[in-house]
Amino acid sequence: MAISVLLYAGLSLLAFGSLSILWPPRFLGIATRRRALAVVAAGTVAAALALLLPPPRARRSARGATRLDAFVPEFQFSEFHERTVHATPERIDRAIRTVAAEEIRLFRLLTRIRNPGSLWSRQPESILNPPAKEPILEVAKRSGFVLLAEDPGRELVLGTLVVRPPGVRVSVPDDPAETGRRFAALSAPGSAKAAMNFRLERQPDGTCRLTTETRIFATDRDTARRFAVYWRFVHPGSALLRAMWLRAIAARAESGS
Repeated sequence: MAISVLLYAGLSLLAFGSLSILWPPRFLGIATRRRALAVVAAGTVAAALALLLPPPRARRSARGATRLDAFVPEFQFSEFHERTVHATPERIDRAIRTVAAEEIRLFRLLTRIRNPGSLWSRQPESILNPPAKEPILEVAKRSGFVLLAEDPGRELVLGTLVVRPPGVRVSVPDDPAETGRRFAALSAPGSAKAAMNFRLERQPDGTCRLTTETRIFATDRDTARRFAVYWRFVHPGSALLRAMWLRAIAARAESGS
């Protein structure tokens, strides 16, 4: 996230400096175009540095064992979010499976920023363009995600290829276990596989700890480098979307709907 902050800080300085060349904001101490050019230069350097930094090396999670470990034990990119929910594991599990896009605050705004083409063209159904009232996980499974593992009331894992060479697939609809094995074994150069889970842990006070983790593993250094540029742009929005997703699940589970 720190590199994303550096990227957006640089882009903000670049935009602000460019405007300052036309209308120098003297009240901010930028009284001349030369100073405005210095702001542009600083923004350019910061943004370029954020985009050119090498991708992180593959690592393993230190959070403890989950079903994710069977499919993406090592990863270069990840995010993790959690929320305390005042509901039973059964209610939360049902909410995970039934929550719809319209229940997730800022969902449309964030996905349209990430996929601006949806504003002016009709696009096929996907997790970035789901029907408002349909369970979002069902939409995901119809549009590129595969179910890798499920332990009702405890953990559910989905996976997809976020970078895929021509001809590479992971879906084996008639045999979910084989789908999981192939996903775990996939190592074709030029690929990047992503898996995300929703996990429940009952707490001593009767509440549940709901977590979601996303891991992305690029199979070679060049793919990791290209994906890093994309990830640094989308990570802040992705993190906010995941937090809002957990909030929607909690609201549905706690209301008993």
